[in-house]
Amino acid sequence: MRFLSYISIMVKNLDQKGIKSIVNRYDLFFIDLWGVVHNGIELYENSLDVLDKLTAANKNFVLLTNAPRPNATVIKFLKKLGLKKYFENVFTSGEAAHKYLIKELGKKNFFHIGPPKDFDLFKNIEKNNVSKVEDADYFLCTGLFEDQENDLNYYKNLLTSHISKKMICTNPDLIVDRGEKREYCAGSVAKSFEEIKGEVIYFGKPHPPVYNLSTKIKNKNVLCIGDNLNTDIKGANIQNFDSLLITNGIHRKEILDTDLKQVLKKYEATVNYIQKSLKW
Repeated sequence: MRFLSYISIMVKNLDQKGIKSIVNRYDLFFIDLWGVVHNGIELYENSLDVLDKLTAANKNFVLLTNAPRPNATVIKFLKKLGLKKYFENVFTSGEAAHKYLIKELGKKNFFHIGPPKDFDLFKNIEKNNVSKVEDADYFLCTGLFEDQENDLNYYKNLLTSHISKKMICTNPDLIVDRGEKREYCAGSVAKSFEEIKGEVIYFGKPHPPVYNLSTKIKNKNVLCIGDNLNTDIKGANIQNFDSLLITNGIHRKEILDTDLKQVLKKYEATVNYIQKSLKW
């Protein structure tokens, strides 16, 4: 679809007719996980029903997520939540980053910023993980330290004397809602690094490479489904794909406090469809 301004586009609400009313327009669906299929604590049954119906209709879909860990690690997490299938459809920003790290930076030392649960990301290059910032060739940011989850200034102070080194960010998301709790993501640390004039290489939505790495998209009509305007929807806009915004996700309070038009204007994003939660 042509890129239109967030003011002129007509947004269709699918709450009544469901996604089934538009599904035959598209060959491929990029579906976000966190905020669409689950909330970090439980799966959404209506979303699982959509995946089943898409499969029955012979529609291709990718469960494309800005998770800073390889596919296999996220699949383990999904199994714990109760997902029984569709594991072959999962593709993470961490998987894309891992391939890059092995190929391009395999022999260089890095300083990891993030929790221990993300250690799977640098499997095969763990020997290059150094404990001091000054010993690193680059910074690998997967999230926040467990004892520094709320203070972004901590990371500015930590890195301010080392802005000549690049940061690899494996999750461009700024925030995420885990149930009812809002948490910072790696993207917030990366943004803080950019604010002190550091350079960041991003992996994941909205940046184009992750789409091509996850599946073949040439000559396909594509719909992107997600709850994050900064990543899911902006990624669709950059790629010239149509998009469906889940309004009961990360932006639900903003939309309730103002209106959709103002929120879209704030994020300079365009959406074709909206739905409170993903339903067939």
